[in-house]
Amino acid sequence: MKHVVIGTAGHIDHGKTTLIKALTGRDTDRLKEEKKRGISIDLGFTHFDLPSGKRAGIIDVPGHEKFIRNMLAGVGGMDIVMLVIAADEGIMPQTKEHLDILSLLKIKKGLIVITKASLVDADWLELIKEDIREKVQGTFLADADMLTVDSIKGLGVKELIDRIDQLTDETESRDIQAPVRMPIDRVFTITGFGTVVTGTLMEGKIALEETLEILPEQVKVRVRSIQVHGKSVETAFAGQRVAINLANVKKEEIERGQILVQENSMETTMMLDGKLQLLKDYPRKLKNRDRVRLYHGSTEIFARVALLGNEELQPGESAFVQLRLEEATAAKKGDHMVVRLYSPMETIGGIVVIDAKPKKHRRFDEKAVQELIEKEKGTPEEILEKHIERMSDDFPEPSVLAKWTGQQTSEIENLLQPLIEKQRVFLLEDSYIVHHKYYDKLMHQIIQMLSEYHLNNPLRIGMLKEELKSKLFSKKKGKVIDALIEKVQKDKIIKISEKFVSLYDFEIKLNETQIKIKQLLEEAFLKEPYSPPKIEEVIKIIPYKRQEVEQVVEILMGNELLKISSEIILHSRTVTQAQEKMTEFIKQKGSITLGEFRDLLNTSRKYALAILEYFDNRRITRKNEDQRILF
Repeated sequence: MKHVVIGTAGHIDHGKTTLIKALTGRDTDRLKEEKKRGISIDLGFTHFDLPSGKRAGIIDVPGHEKFIRNMLAGVGGMDIVMLVIAADEGIMPQTKEHLDILSLLKIKKGLIVITKASLVDADWLELIKEDIREKVQGTFLADADMLTVDSIKGLGVKELIDRIDQLTDETESRDIQAPVRMPIDRVFTITGFGTVVTGTLMEGKIALEETLEILPEQVKVRVRSIQVHGKSVETAFAGQRVAINLANVKKEEIERGQILVQENSMETTMMLDGKLQLLKDYPRKLKNRDRVRLYHGSTEIFARVALLGNEELQPGESAFVQLRLEEATAAKKGDHMVVRLYSPMETIGGIVVIDAKPKKHRRFDEKAVQELIEKEKGTPEEILEKHIERMSDDFPEPSVLAKWTGQQTSEIENLLQPLIEKQRVFLLEDSYIVHHKYYDKLMHQIIQMLSEYHLNNPLRIGMLKEELKSKLFSKKKGKVIDALIEKVQKDKIIKISEKFVSLYDFEIKLNETQIKIKQLLEEAFLKEPYSPPKIEEVIKIIPYKRQEVEQVVEILMGNELLKISSEIILHSRTVTQAQEKMTEFIKQKGSITLGEFRDLLNTSRKYALAILEYFDNRRITRKNEDQRILF
């Protein structure tokens, strides 16, 4: 079943609350002050059953200019709006401001309801209708139905109910598959139950015992019970007015303006990128760094407006901006916000969010503006790619991207597939996402870094792998970095020899003396391959300067010579032969013991154990009690 929320808007004392009472039989003014003064101060909520059987929620907003903040806290959750205009007064200042706000928030469906019809004659009523129709031109209500009612006498109420029922069939259903998001507009306690919050469920669905999160404070809460229109339910759906009894949180920890969301589904932010549209009849120009009030969901946030490509903005103009917030919030691409001046508190325009987690931009940065143009008009796949390109140095996982964009992880995974197929991005370790542009940039850095190293150290086998990693990735560690380095090696950009890294085509060029020393060193280690002398002994017997011999030893180490333990060095050819013999033995026998390996190599227990442990460390073999098997 489709779930809709209907709301009122209009000037003070034009009969909004009385109209709702005529529609539902219930009074939405709940505060003593409202009863005393006869005006709505805060939001009022109720519901009524339509002839088709649908049950609609209703939000009554205050019309007085002093309570515009309260009006804004409720209007964002409306699917259909009734712009209420009294027949004896016509369009008034708050009628105009409410209409501006509804237009800025992109409310799509609405009706114009003329109340107090019995107070005027037919000619006056026709003049009022003509004036209203003229004033709503260019807005979403330009072609809206205009109905006349008398809420006290009940005239026109049935016709209004029928038209609302028809209009609910034309509204778009909200996304119940999206992550839960509900701006909180009321908080109170009920004796014996505890903390209760209410709001319009904008997206998703909420179930009993579900763990949710309150943003921006990141408080984890549990859903103890749910009510929709006064009845207990097991699940609430997007488009419903919902009251939720929360566990693990006190009333004092929650306030209007916070957002109830699916756990780990959204990131908080102190900046937003968007497109700002000024009202045509706003009497001033907007300057860079002007302080404004943002209204989003049920919250009011102060912010500074950074005009990214303009010095100033004239009435009716639009521009890309970055909002520098004074407190954290959570938003999604496509969210609409109302903008009012900090002082005087006038509505000046609206913003549609383009990037809810941007980096700080410099003004007049053409690249930043171009990216915003692409994000504004791009497909979900293109927008996701932009996020990956920006975030690749953090190696995001789908769940992280989902949190940044306010989408489900499954939706991110679906969008990733065509990007992988087009070779725009790739995965490391089956979960970490990297953009090819970032990878190309990284390869360029590696080539430049190792080229400089080889130029300055022509006789060294290469840079230490850990040194390269620390220079490229700073404090980042873990298997994802090793996987990335492995990919660079597979792509034949580098080669890794033990703990050293060099460019793939790099080779040490030895002079005549160094070639002779190399030959002598290799002969010494191959003479008794499985029980060679210690390196110090070899250095002493070679008839060249010690410094020259040590230099060649350093060149060979990690390539021709392998250090398999703190005391033992073997020739790489010896290690390869030992591995081949051992592998063949295990394939025939199933396993090998230390004693069998010692006899196989005709060496001592000391050397056999060192070689086996070397193979264990490289996952060639695995110890199983007193035997080794292939890994």
